[in-house]
Amino acid sequence: MTTAEHVDVLIVGAGLSGIGAACRLRERLPGKTYAVLEAREAIGGTWDLFRYPGIRSDSDMFTLGYPFRPWKDAKAIADGSSILAYIRETAAAFGIDRQVRFGHRVVRASWSSGEALWTVETAHGATFTCRFLYLCSGYYDYAAGHVVDFPGRDDFRGEIVHPQHWPDSLDYDGKQVVVIGSGATAVTLVPAMASSAARVTMLQRSPSYVVARPGRDALADRIRALLPEKLAHRVVRGKNVVLGTIFFQLMRRLPGRASLALRKRVAAQLPASIPVDPHFVPDYDPWDQRLCLVPDADLFRALRSGKADVVTDRIARFTPDGILLASGRSLPADVIVTATGLRLLAFGGISLRVDGRAIEPGEQRAYKGMMFGGVPNLAWCVGYTNNSWTLRADLTSRYVCRLVEYLDRRGFASCTPDAASASEAGTPRPIVDLASGYIKRAAPGLPKQGGKRPWMMRQNYLLDLADMRFNRVDDGVMRFDAVSAAQP
Repeated sequence: MTTAEHVDVLIVGAGLSGIGAACRLRERLPGKTYAVLEAREAIGGTWDLFRYPGIRSDSDMFTLGYPFRPWKDAKAIADGSSILAYIRETAAAFGIDRQVRFGHRVVRASWSSGEALWTVETAHGATFTCRFLYLCSGYYDYAAGHVVDFPGRDDFRGEIVHPQHWPDSLDYDGKQVVVIGSGATAVTLVPAMASSAARVTMLQRSPSYVVARPGRDALADRIRALLPEKLAHRVVRGKNVVLGTIFFQLMRRLPGRASLALRKRVAAQLPASIPVDPHFVPDYDPWDQRLCLVPDADLFRALRSGKADVVTDRIARFTPDGILLASGRSLPADVIVTATGLRLLAFGGISLRVDGRAIEPGEQRAYKGMMFGGVPNLAWCVGYTNNSWTLRADLTSRYVCRLVEYLDRRGFASCTPDAASASEAGTPRPIVDLASGYIKRAAPGLPKQGGKRPWMMRQNYLLDLADMRFNRVDDGVMRFDAVSAAQP
């Protein structure tokens, strides 16, 4: 019989969120034991998995980076390899790399109220018990992206690749490339591949809002030159949070004006051969879907150079030599990149049970965007959709520390958001409140949010900061139970 290893807090996932969570635990709860379980063989999560050309952040690194470890690189919009190095260096600096158990894909976790423990099982047979389980594996499927079965796919004689599984051996030098998609991945791939491909065409069914901004933050550079490192990091981070919040609120409150302003900015950067309408005029309001960030206007520079193009049409079928469009036009291609989106997966696909009762992710209501009604001592780390992921991830990690500390100080064994309160929070709606296709496809299987606090997932860092840092833990919704059995 396998002996279970016991820790106070078990973190699932060694990506940006998981490493940050472990650092916070080490800082705020130094007497607690913890471990990080990682399904893959390396630290980094998203930034280790994705290897496609040009991969980069779509948030500035002063907010995507950790608040406790300043980002020192010159670029505010960083490439994937720099972000990966930053995560791994942080893990090593805080000793977290020694706490990561690689190759430990969690498949089941069961809570026992009698023991006040989670029992966590991995695919290769290891078992752990913990007082608190913290899921930091994000919300998409690492195994595969969303794949569209285009008619005639098998007829195409060239190579078809999905960005989530980019082959190191792919050679596109001097070749005709078609990138199918209009989201963040597509607008990243097009300029990156255009530098060596003969021509790259971004083929989109419908356009997205695209925003160009400098890769470096000139004001941040001046602040960092004048102030000590830690103080400068706080000032720049605060500046970017406030400006990002204002930017988002203005767009949501004045969608017509925001849409017009975005279109005008794009039109000014396009060559005469590419009209802004229909290629950059979406049929939805700004922030109904996430905006696509283009650092240093690299997409528009590629379009102006003639090495890249954009086509708005529907695919009729793949052909041996490319793609036949619904309009009758043919696009020649040697390589087709299907940047058709992600597959979302709640809780990393882990099967959860509470006292034998199965916990179905799509039936759960999220308390403060992190816990669930009737589920004890478990938190799920998700970030913002309108701002840096890390801003909310760090708030959640600090709140988990507050909860564990409160349990110990008051002699409680568990904390559970009241399920009855969740049912009174109004009509459930998706926790990720965007109209993007990949969100809609996954919505039935994702947790929901309600219409009022604390069951509402607010996309506002400043409000969440006040709530999660300063409001009472015992808020009348969170239920606490005393120790009912001796701990191991």
